[in-house]
Amino acid sequence: MENKKKNESIKCTVSQCQYNMVTDSYCTLGCITVGTHEANPTVPECTDCNSFVKRTGCCG
Repeated sequence: MENKKKNESIKCTVSQCQYNMVTDSYCTLGCITVGTHEANPTVPECTDCNSFVKRTGCCG
């Protein structure tokens, strides 16, 4: 596995994402893209991390 450096500005607890540190609750990307799946988002659950990529070999 490549040596990934945590970005202390982006906390992340989604271990299924290939950019998550796993050993620490941080993202390894320099920046992320946040989007929505709603026409009129009103609560946090309406937002998505559009930078998410499923970790290879993870989570069936």
